[in-house]
Amino acid sequence: MILLCGIPSETALAMVAAALDARGADYTLMNQRHVREMAVELDVDGPDLRGHLTGPGFDLDLDEITAVYLRFMDDRWLPELTNEPAESAARLASRALHDIIGGWADISSALVVNRYTAMGSNFSKPFQAQLIRDHGFDVPATLVTNDPSQVLEFRDAHGPLIYKSISSERSVVHRLDEKDLDRLERIRWCPVQFQAYIAGPNVRVHTVGERVFATRIETDATDYRYAVRQTGRAALFSAYELGTEISERCVRLARSLGLEVAGIDLKLAPDGRVVCLEVNPSPVFSYYELNTSQPIADAVAGLLLEGNGR
Repeated sequence: MILLCGIPSETALAMVAAALDARGADYTLMNQRHVREMAVELDVDGPDLRGHLTGPGFDLDLDEITAVYLRFMDDRWLPELTNEPAESAARLASRALHDIIGGWADISSALVVNRYTAMGSNFSKPFQAQLIRDHGFDVPATLVTNDPSQVLEFRDAHGPLIYKSISSERSVVHRLDEKDLDRLERIRWCPVQFQAYIAGPNVRVHTVGERVFATRIETDATDYRYAVRQTGRAALFSAYELGTEISERCVRLARSLGLEVAGIDLKLAPDGRVVCLEVNPSPVFSYYELNTSQPIADAVAGLLLEGNGR
């Protein structure tokens, strides 16, 4: 049995469910918004782990689940809990449910896309960059600091810079310009990550098991996700042949991080270097599939079906 976890209308989850339907696969969708109507229990007896998950329309033994696709949103922001106080019984029960499912997925023998423990490197971008470099990729020169003078010295040494969040929190990537220098003193209250700006097109690589789907993005924006906001023009997406050596390196990188599915961000520098910016452990691949027609969702569905043979 395949278990899909999340909100059915979320595009990546919806596309994987549709791909499983097209394959005639048997799966259960755990709709996160039904949090008030679900229950889970675990029974740990020495090396044996058994459990039970119930909800609207399903009643599952956890040891019968062969593959899991985890797409939970932060349950604190579920609409069904909007009016609940922070320590209400409903919120505490919701947190316990999500913690138990996540903990079970971390130690289950099922194929899991992706285990929460495997996502840990994304919570520290500088740490993740060291792991990326260990796999033979170039990474941008990086400075994490709350000292404005160090930023200026770093810019003198490396030329144009970009800045972004250090953590897994989504942030818009910007070029450091003169207007930013006027408010640089603000970083004294919170360290910021600065990196040497890498020219050239972006390439988003999705690894799905051993398969690789690369998308080339052309834009003048610093952060192509916000191209319209930054330049007034949408970015252009196209399927891209990455080459065997780089493709295999991406697969090895994802595997080393314990990721069954990964989104790897590359830059094709003018001097021929392939620079890896970061690895997204929970990629919204639907954005790229809808722009290029690459069958990423079907590949994820196929990977989940392989769990039956593990």
